[in-house]
Amino acid sequence: MASSTTPRPVLKQPVKLACVQLASGSDKTANLEHAADKVREAATTGAKIVVLPECFNSPYGCEHFPSYAETLLPSPPTPSQSPSFHALSAMARDNKVYLIGGSIPEQVNTTTAAADGDDKKTSYYNTSLIFSPTGALLATHRKVHLFDISIPGKITFRESDVLSPGNKLTLVDLPEYGSVAVAICYDVRFPELATIAARKGCFALVYPGAFNLTTGPLHWRLLGQARAVDNQLYVALCSPARDMSAGYHAWGHSLVVDPMAQVMVEAGEREEVVVAELDGDRIEEARKGIPLRDQRRFDVYPDVSQGNVNFEEP
Repeated sequence: MASSTTPRPVLKQPVKLACVQLASGSDKTANLEHAADKVREAATTGAKIVVLPECFNSPYGCEHFPSYAETLLPSPPTPSQSPSFHALSAMARDNKVYLIGGSIPEQVNTTTAAADGDDKKTSYYNTSLIFSPTGALLATHRKVHLFDISIPGKITFRESDVLSPGNKLTLVDLPEYGSVAVAICYDVRFPELATIAARKGCFALVYPGAFNLTTGPLHWRLLGQARAVDNQLYVALCSPARDMSAGYHAWGHSLVVDPMAQVMVEAGEREEVVVAELDGDRIEEARKGIPLRDQRRFDVYPDVSQGNVNFEEP
């Protein structure tokens, strides 16, 4: 039974999106300054949506999350609580772009009353901040699915040893263009988030991520194409540049995929800004030619975008 829901317009006008593939070292201040330079470079291409990589302000690794973590709540934080928040806001404002600020480690301190005194707890999240061209915070996404894997002889990694998971899908309204969904790295492996975002009218799925030299060649491009072909929209994956002297070796290869799952642009391993122009006509052509949105059989399986879904309507 086909859905009777009339789809709302997705991408109102063409827009350039840039993925900034950059390397980060141990000096947070230097990382922020370098990111600002590269966002400025991306803006000179005409890009109005700019994406940074996962953990762009610090080295990636469980041992690094606590020492680089910043306090974001209550918002806005002070510059001393979160220099990255204020740096990202300035990058967006100075370049008049929508900035999907990769991700940074976030620290949350809570105190609850207990019988033997107050119970204090510190939690950490992998968090993306999204800013408007005026520098205003539009949305926050905490990584929902934590990167816990073990491939014998290849790689073992457990984010959950340090991080806590987020609990919502993040949809962001960009008034001139439409809405995008933002998730982080390992979230791309879970198609439910992408399906919900597509059915809520997003024109793009944006994933700052840091796949490695084992999972990258296996699945990075494949997953970007899979999410695109499943949902007939644009997908952007933004990686750190590869640094073989670092403790974690990122795959690189930031890319943008179109609604027919064709790779439009792809970086190499080193620092690079890749830019693609997104056009709503390509979304409509894909959906008219292969009308998945009208052929879904909700009499056979449920619509995952309905029911108890935790997200913020853009």
